[in-house]
Amino acid sequence: MAMNQIRSWRSFIMMKETVGKMGQRTFAAGTGKGKKGGKGGAGSDGPKASTLSKEVKSTTVVGANILKDGADPKVLPDSEYPDWLWHLLDKRTALSELRRKNIETLPYEDLKRFVKLDNRARIKDNNSVKAKN
Repeated sequence: MAMNQIRSWRSFIMMKETVGKMGQRTFAAGTGKGKKGGKGGAGSDGPKASTLSKEVKSTTVVGANILKDGADPKVLPDSEYPDWLWHLLDKRTALSELRRKNIETLPYEDLKRFVKLDNRARIKDNNSVKAKN
């Protein structure tokens, strides 16, 4: 009796796995529709030449338009943009280096960053200690 139940459960599980695998979506690599020359065509694999002139590329931000009826925005002179924009990609000092410096001589921005990073590190340490217990 127990052996029959085990066999029926095995067949049920195998059937469920088979149905589950058959129901998975897969994506085709490519059907070849719309391509000339069929498989192995080397002519269309290279980079496409841009149809925009160099003048248009240097005066507009191509692809930045998000509106249906809008146009791509024009590139403005550097003086038209806010000062903080030019400092977004600057490297900031790490917490380990801020700890090595004298806290009393740090500029306000570095001090604020030190407090934020130090608090974050302390919270992570406390959480890891609680997770181990």
